[in-house]
Amino acid sequence: MRIARIAHAGRSVHAVQEGDTLLLLDDAFAPMPRRTGTRVPVDEARLLAPVEPRVIVGMAHNTGPGDRRKPPQAFLKSARSLIGPGDPIPVPPGIGRVDAEGELAVVIGRPAHHLTRADALTAVLGYTIGNDVTTRHLQRSDPLWTTAKGYDGFTPLGPWIETDLDATDTRVTVSLNGRALRPASTQALARGVVEVLVYLTSFMTLGPGDVVLTGAPGEYTPISPGDTVDIAASGIGRLVNPVVQARGASRRIGEPPCPPLGPSTSPARWMR
Repeated sequence: MRIARIAHAGRSVHAVQEGDTLLLLDDAFAPMPRRTGTRVPVDEARLLAPVEPRVIVGMAHNTGPGDRRKPPQAFLKSARSLIGPGDPIPVPPGIGRVDAEGELAVVIGRPAHHLTRADALTAVLGYTIGNDVTTRHLQRSDPLWTTAKGYDGFTPLGPWIETDLDATDTRVTVSLNGRALRPASTQALARGVVEVLVYLTSFMTLGPGDVVLTGAPGEYTPISPGDTVDIAASGIGRLVNPVVQARGASRRIGEPPCPPLGPSTSPARWMR
């Protein structure tokens, strides 16, 4: 099942896709979500980030088998760093190299604490695509990675939630300005979804709508204002975001003024 979050009648709502139509849901996190009867054509829908999490947590040192030699480690990202498909990634000037990292993101569907390998996946509503935007210079100077990953707009998420997915072998590809980097599968991660959820819920409670970024299995790329980042994940789709210079940020003498961010655009046609 594909669940999207869209703007409708002045508010945000979840909807399930059926062909070229989105059927609005009363509660996407209910055990049996009820369709309200309202239909929205896919081509007329404006996609938003698929959830509004209270918690966004990522996994450090989870990019390859070699990381098994390190203990698991998590980091937090501000929920206010979240943006949706088509939304611009604002990059402030003077913060050094900024990278886009394509990752499989887990959306939690029920309160989860002390999960086990046997029941970990029962806490998952579905999966979406995450872009864990990171400032490398600040990552080296901040051991908690808060400044490196916490800027507004540094967590693009979308375009929707897929509830039926083999998360053990999801192929992730990052493209910059139409040029694809080397793809990789989540099979390459040091720790898979089940192990990650067991670890995280051993010390924290995750709730409906919370998001877990599982780690970048493939190549990442530096980004700059004017670029377009496209992250594809097999079985899910594509998450595309333009990169702009952050509005209102201080700039050095001689730098051009910051361009306006402009309205959010969401290509709902990709749901087909």
